[in-house]
Amino acid sequence: MNTMTYEKLQYIQLKEMVKNHCVSGLGKALLDRLKPSSTLKVVKNRLNETTEARNLLNAESHIPLKGISHIGLHIDKLEKGMILEPSELVAIADFLRGCRNIKKFMTDKEFFAPTLHSYARSMTEFRSIEEEIQFTIKGNAVVSEASKDLKRIRNQIIKTEGKIEERLNKFLKSGANKEFIQEFFISKKDDRYTIPIKASYKNQVAGTIVEVSAKGATVFIEPASVTKLNVELASLKAEESMEEYQLLATLSGTVFEQLKPIKINIELISQYDMIFAKGKFSKSMDAIEPKINDHGYIKLTGCKHPLLPQDSVPLDFEIGKDYRSLIITGPNAGGKTVVLKTIGILTLAVMSGLHVAGKEGTELAVFDQVFVDIGDNQSMENALSTFSSHMKNISEIMGGITNNSLLLFDEIGSGTEPNEGAALAISILEEFYQRGCITVATTHYGEIKRYSEIHSDFMNAAMQFNSETLEPKYKLLIGQSGESNALWIAKKMNVLEKVLQKAKLYIENKDYDLERVQESKIKKAKPAAVPKESSYEYEVGDKVKVSELNGYAIVYKKKDSFNNVTVLFEDTFKEVHANKLELEIKAVDLYPEGYDLDSLFVSYKERKLNHDLERGSKKALKNVAADIRKKLGE
Repeated sequence: MNTMTYEKLQYIQLKEMVKNHCVSGLGKALLDRLKPSSTLKVVKNRLNETTEARNLLNAESHIPLKGISHIGLHIDKLEKGMILEPSELVAIADFLRGCRNIKKFMTDKEFFAPTLHSYARSMTEFRSIEEEIQFTIKGNAVVSEASKDLKRIRNQIIKTEGKIEERLNKFLKSGANKEFIQEFFISKKDDRYTIPIKASYKNQVAGTIVEVSAKGATVFIEPASVTKLNVELASLKAEESMEEYQLLATLSGTVFEQLKPIKINIELISQYDMIFAKGKFSKSMDAIEPKINDHGYIKLTGCKHPLLPQDSVPLDFEIGKDYRSLIITGPNAGGKTVVLKTIGILTLAVMSGLHVAGKEGTELAVFDQVFVDIGDNQSMENALSTFSSHMKNISEIMGGITNNSLLLFDEIGSGTEPNEGAALAISILEEFYQRGCITVATTHYGEIKRYSEIHSDFMNAAMQFNSETLEPKYKLLIGQSGESNALWIAKKMNVLEKVLQKAKLYIENKDYDLERVQESKIKKAKPAAVPKESSYEYEVGDKVKVSELNGYAIVYKKKDSFNNVTVLFEDTFKEVHANKLELEIKAVDLYPEGYDLDSLFVSYKERKLNHDLERGSKKALKNVAADIRKKLGE
């Protein structure tokens, strides 16, 4: 199987559901590595294991797998010559105890589960190692009773610590030291017993400064009276560590000597955890062990997709006996893709040893390969179109198939011109058929449906559709293709009956109506009107709109012999053809009677100069004189 098959059929999600029923990381790790088997004998054994586990779960209220941990990392440390910590040795003891419990549990289960019972015979008990670890370690620490030397050393440690405490209490109670002491308690710093002394008196207390507080106000001094005892205590602690190390090394060596049979136990417990997880999954789904074969026959009776809700519509399906290729038609969102995914995931599930949610009579096949082409596989990186990506996938499938392959195609041939797409799809289906594959494909193309009707080893199927409510029923009807849902929907939307009748006719044959429509029924465009010259005679002072300037102007000169009118536009005189002018307001309506129209065309600067000259402005006279001299100079 390739990665796309696992991804499109949600095989990884299925395994995650089963992993939720594991009690340890051992079973989960095994499920992570689990892959569908293409060997009939292996699949039969896997299904039998699941069935036996299901039978035990139905008969027993408790399977003794709780508390078994994954000890693989501890085994790796031993193989590298490392000494295990107390907690790691305890985990190994717990694991070995779990092995012993499951072996004992399986002893009288030969009738219910002969295969699982036989696995327990290969499991080794290590009661002596369990007891030795339990005797040596309690609460993840080596106990004093583990050896005479350790007990002696720890007794000496207790005595020495008692002497130190006695002398330090004497120091605290001494009136002579009261002034020096910051706080009246014994503080342990780096395994050395100290007294908090005020920093200002640190030189007045005989002893060794072990630590200084963060603010420097307090120093922790080991009084000289206990220095010798602290040295003695440190020596005893070192002896204690060495003795503990020797005991842990001995236990680690004992486990290491039995590493091979312990590894076998790990493998067996992993198998038990995974198998019972499969059994629990089967029980949660109320699943069954289906019949299996290796010749491509599939019969699903009331089967459900394991990842869909339990109230989903069950699937009845058959292929591989009377026909080896099935073409499914039906509306969008009608469940065609779910049918493909259900067939695919149930096949992978059974090949992995999982039961299926279905009824008695269900049978599935073990295939060499399962290939799918479902959904949009468009690759942005390779800039492939949807159609190109489908063709690339199909090309790769052609290179990997055998005569015992299951092929699932969604909307085969889609994404291109319909006639070419249908022809190409039929050619592809023929190739896979001639090479012995079991093929299930969905399509909208009527041509593929017609091909399937005339081929003796092909079969049509349709997704049932409620023509009254326009809703899919998600039920597969093998041997039927049904009426076009598009026409049903169009009828419900009140499309004209004669349009629907023509559509039916065109579906059956391509005798299209090519008669041209009568000229009298066509609304023709009116001829464009020829612009006429303006008949209005523009008067000086009229306000007009100038189309080519997209603004307004005042008529300065009437129309000349060339029909040009001079206008004042934004302090500039321009000649504009009369046809490009539009009267806005007539001059007679714009100005009062007797108004000096010439003043409209005199600039503000000129009007101001005339006004200044009339009132005798010297500045204005100088400016006029300057202009005269300038013009004379020119």
